Amino acid sequence: MGLIERLLSRRRFLGAGLAVSGGAGALLLARSEAAAQAGHGHDAPAAPAAPHPHSGGNRTKGAVDAARNGFDPHSMLTDWDTGKVSELPDGRRLREFEIVAIDREIEIAPGIFFPAWTYNGRVPGPALRATEGDVVRIRFFNGGAHPHTLHFHGIHSARMDGIPGAGEAFPGEEFIYEFTAQPFGCHLYHCHSFPLRRHLHKGLYGAFVIDPDPERHPEHREAARSRLLGTPENAAWQELVMVMNGFDTNFDEENEVYAVNSIAFAYHDKPIHIARERPVRIYLVNLTEFDPINSFHLHANFFDYFDHGTTLTPTLKTVDTVMQCQAQRGILEFTFKDHEPGSYMFHAHQTEFAELGWMSRFEVA
Repeated sequence: MGLIERLLSRRRFLGAGLAVSGGAGALLLARSEAAAQAGHGHDAPAAPAAPHPHSGGNRTKGAVDAARNGFDPHSMLTDWDTGKVSELPDGRRLREFEIVAIDREIEIAPGIFFPAWTYNGRVPGPALRATEGDVVRIRFFNGGAHPHTLHFHGIHSARMDGIPGAGEAFPGEEFIYEFTAQPFGCHLYHCHSFPLRRHLHKGLYGAFVIDPDPERHPEHREAARSRLLGTPENAAWQELVMVMNGFDTNFDEENEVYAVNSIAFAYHDKPIHIARERPVRIYLVNLTEFDPINSFHLHANFFDYFDHGTTLTPTLKTVDTVMQCQAQRGILEFTFKDHEPGSYMFHAHQTEFAELGWMSRFEVA
C-alpha cells in the first residue's frame, strides 16, 4: 500500500473513531465538516470560537496529544523528506515524492482543536529536501473536499505552476508535478486554489529546501558542502526547520494562536536541546496568514542571515532579529560555543504573537 492509500485509510479510520468516541473534539470536527460541505465553505465559521490560550494572563493547562495529531513539533525540526532517489537514463538524479491533501482536525494548543486542511496529515506539510539540479517529481492526490494544488516557490515551467488551470486537482483527482530543482535555497510550497487566504490559513503549506551542488560553486565549495545533506561538513551542523504560522480559530480573519510548526508554546514547554560546541542552522519560513509580518528574535546571541537562502555568503551579518513577510524565508546561522550553558529564549518580537504561543527556548549544554 502506497503513502497516498495509507493516508486516505487513516483519514477514514480517524473519522470513524471520532464519531464513535464523541466528546468536544468529535463535536468540533462534525461542525467543521458540516460547514465545509456547505457550498465550498471556505469562509463560513468552521467551529465555535476556541477558548483563548490566555485567560487573565494564564495559559491553558496540559499538553497537546502528538500521537493523536499524527505529528510531533519536535520531530518536525529535523524530519526531512528526501523522497525516493533513482537515476534517469540520461544520468540525472530523479527524486520522487508523494503528497496527499486530507481534511482533518488537529490540536494546536491544549484543548484547542482546529479543522485543518493538510498535506500528508500534518501542518505544516512534510519538509521536502532536494539537491540543486535534481529532477523533482511529486505525485499529488487530492483526498480533501475542495480543489487543491501544490505551488512551489522556485523555477519551473508555467504548466507546473500549481494554480487553477495549471496543476489544480479536484477532489479524488491526481496531478504529477515535475521540474528541475533550482535555485538552491530555503523555499516553500503551498496551495494556490481560491480563495487563497483560506487555503493557506487552513494549513496547506510546507518548507522546500534545495541544497547547493558544491561542484557548481567552486568559489564557495566549503560553504556549499556544509549545506549539502549527507556530507561530513553538513553533519557538523545542528539543522532545524521552523515554519512560523498562526490559526484563526473562529474564522474572523484574526489569529488567536501563533506558533512555530503549529503547536503553541511547544518549544517553550519542552526546549530544543542544543550542543554548545556545534553550530546551528535554522531554515525559517513565514506562512502566517492575516498578519503582514512575522519575526524571529534570538536572546543573548546574534546570527548571520541568508535571505531566501539563495546565497552562500550572508545578506545580513550579526543581527538578533529578522522580519519576514508572508512567504519570505531565509537561513539563520549562529553558535553558542562561547556561551555558558543554560536556557536561551527565542520568539516573535511582536509581543502579541509571543504571548499567544510563539515563544520558545534553546537548552544549551
